[in-house]
Amino acid sequence: MTVLVLAHPSDNVADCVAEELEARRTAVVRLNPSAFPQRLRMAARLADTCRWSGTLTADDGEVIELDAIRAVWRRSASQFVLDDRMTAPERAFAYGEARRGFGGVLAALGDCLWVNDPVAAASAEYKPVQLAAASEIGLCVPETLITSDPQAAHDWAKELGRPIVYKPMSGVWHADEGQLRLMYTTPIADPGELLDPHLSLTAQMLQERVPLGFAVRATVVGDRVFAARIDTDSLAAQEDWRSDYEALHHSVIELPGTVATALVDLHRRLGLVYGAADLIYDDISGRFVFLETNQNGEFGWIAHHTGLPIPAAIADLLERA
Repeated sequence: MTVLVLAHPSDNVADCVAEELEARRTAVVRLNPSAFPQRLRMAARLADTCRWSGTLTADDGEVIELDAIRAVWRRSASQFVLDDRMTAPERAFAYGEARRGFGGVLAALGDCLWVNDPVAAASAEYKPVQLAAASEIGLCVPETLITSDPQAAHDWAKELGRPIVYKPMSGVWHADEGQLRLMYTTPIADPGELLDPHLSLTAQMLQERVPLGFAVRATVVGDRVFAARIDTDSLAAQEDWRSDYEALHHSVIELPGTVATALVDLHRRLGLVYGAADLIYDDISGRFVFLETNQNGEFGWIAHHTGLPIPAAIADLLERA
């Protein structure tokens, strides 16, 4: 049995889990996906066994038998590095072929555990899918509107009659003419702001602002939940704790059994065996409110600050495949 870890060479969290597996005498192979096709070769064959067989060969001569891979931990989806002698259309075509060929063969390996399955992970990126599934499971979710209609946004906010926030649906990092911008959860002070015609340029997600007692990062690994409480005195971090990491205080918290069970059920429904879920404890209603889960969310910093054994739990999951 071999565990394949797809990660950038500088990924210290991947190092930690790989070392845990090696200490257990489990075979681990670490590859950077961007090495394909220039520094990593694939030769895969589908015969009458109904299973892809063949090899991955690194430029240092290391050979990985596809038949031996029983678990894949996809830490990062690095861009393939293609031959720069190709034209732009040629590179676009070659990139698509690499993604469908290299990625497709790995995704099709039989009897193989993925953390996480690429198709399920792609589906779970959609926040509306997450929120609907979480509500069906029984988790509390904020009242939410997704719209491209400024008047509908204004009318919804007025009818709600409570503070609201804007939240980007595609994460906090965004490319802007060659530079990266950070977009955090943003309070909307006046519903009149929503009549701005610029809101019609794309879909917008608006949610009720949940009164913050404290935030929770709940890392789901299989059927286990590792929860960390996040407190802060920073006004910016109270709106979005990602905006001020230096102002955060971390501690271990035991979630109510019903919440922990619902989080496991949610990830199972989404087809995920791993997820980093964010919740808020509403100190007025006493509820834990689900915000989102990240199917490839970081856990290294939480494990570092709290001592939660998340790397060992990831190793357990991969080792049992």
